[in-house]
Amino acid sequence: MAYDKFKVLTSKAVPLPLENVDTDQIIPARFLKATERKGFGDNLFRDWRYNNDNTPKESFVLNNPIYSGKILVGGKNFGSGSSREHAAWAIYDYGFRCVVSSFFADIFRNNCLNIGVLPVQVTPEFSEQIFNAIYEDPNTEIEINLPNQTITILSTGAQESFEINSYKKDNMLNGFDDIDYLQNIKGDIESFANKLLL
Repeated sequence: MAYDKFKVLTSKAVPLPLENVDTDQIIPARFLKATERKGFGDNLFRDWRYNNDNTPKESFVLNNPIYSGKILVGGKNFGSGSSREHAAWAIYDYGFRCVVSSFFADIFRNNCLNIGVLPVQVTPEFSEQIFNAIYEDPNTEIEINLPNQTITILSTGAQESFEINSYKKDNMLNGFDDIDYLQNIKGDIESFANKLLL
């Protein structure tokens, strides 16, 4: 499933300074019945966002109108727990294109990269700078530059570099998932196969 190309994202950010946020908190197990990557955003952080009567919890950050944007800034060890790819689907479907944390669970990181959500891992010190900037001014914008692999707090100019697998980077720049990538090089694959048959 192709997704929008990711090059440079400049956006406000939503702060979620909680450590050890696991995939069951991101998308509870009872919402995993669907097989398409649609509709999961409605239930992102469902048990944190809503009361038992489905009314929004005013204390939760996604229900706070002063915070918005396409970047979610999480605490350390974001995406731990089960390997459900639905967690990444829920984040993408809600509208986030980037998650920033000082540490990601490996499977969650890869699930995000497969569907067009960029996980940007920063140092704990830079993570704290981001949170402080957002709390000081919720309109603070963060720039995520994928070609240069940098994240910048525009209000202060503070910047850090981040790592990403070169194959996944190329796919995100082109809006490819793994199947799209194979289809894109179909001609090369067929040419190589034909040479083997000679």
